[in-house]
Amino acid sequence: MKRGWHLASLLLFSALLAACAGGPVRRVSPPAASIQQLTVNADGSWSVELRLQNYSSIPMRFDSADLALTVADQAAGSLKGAPQISVGPESADVVSLPFKPTPAARMQIADSLAGRRPLAYALKGKLQATPEEGKSRSFDIDVKNTLNPVPGLDGVLR
Repeated sequence: MKRGWHLASLLLFSALLAACAGGPVRRVSPPAASIQQLTVNADGSWSVELRLQNYSSIPMRFDSADLALTVADQAAGSLKGAPQISVGPESADVVSLPFKPTPAARMQIADSLAGRRPLAYALKGKLQATPEEGKSRSFDIDVKNTLNPVPGLDGVLR
């Protein structure tokens, strides 16, 4: 009886040790993109603070973004950039991208800022990213969200 208990304990210990031998799980999940802040410049151009979220369990380098931006159902133009930043596992970082909006989009932003109202926006397109020690991959982005005027900061929405 005692020998059976020792054998069962040895088998259980071996199974637990084998389960730990694989190391941490390396999971690559689709990243996300959203606008953290939009600033209207004096010349009418915008500065877009694009938040890049890495949901993977390993670091990911964001190589390029090609996203169609829509504000209040008005096409604003294409938000393109090459961030070339590495974002740690399950973390986020922000990159600033210059942007020349369409006249219709400028009117929507001006209306939102003047009325202190929220502004709906959408991003649709692709992010090119490379997981650590992996090959470059393209990820589809399709997000809808809202920006709000920031009290005390003229021309800024978050």
